[in-house]
Amino acid sequence: MHKTLIGTSLALALFALAPAAQAAQTCKLSFNMSGWSVFYKTASGTGTVTCSDGSRLAVKISAKGGGLTVGKTKIQNGTGEFARVNNIRDVLGSYASVEAHAGAEKAAHAQAMTNGDVSLALAGKGQGWDLGVAFTKFTIEAR
Repeated sequence: MHKTLIGTSLALALFALAPAAQAAQTCKLSFNMSGWSVFYKTASGTGTVTCSDGSRLAVKISAKGGGLTVGKTKIQNGTGEFARVNNIRDVLGSYASVEAHAGAEKAAHAQAMTNGDVSLALAGKGQGWDLGVAFTKFTIEAR
């Protein structure tokens, strides 16, 4: 009986020290970026990710891809919303997407993409002109 009590006490102590499983939280991205495309698309910018647990992370973003595309764009005050994030650093990495776009002067832009379990929906209003289809890799890195 004494060994059982010691074993139970040890198990409870180890359980208390184990990290708790984190629940998914809400994270948002605010960003500005600009870029160009002539068959190869490239854009870059900076932003900030904020999560519902109060964490913040300054990030640099880039988008690269190819396809039948031509244009020049600038997105200011863009927004993004992440799903299935446990830790703010889960948002870092490359997201895959396929997009179709057409715009002139002031155009709206929306896009959804994934990086493993984490998904990201982007929205923004841009200036410039573009036309085409691009296969894009959207990368978020810590600044």
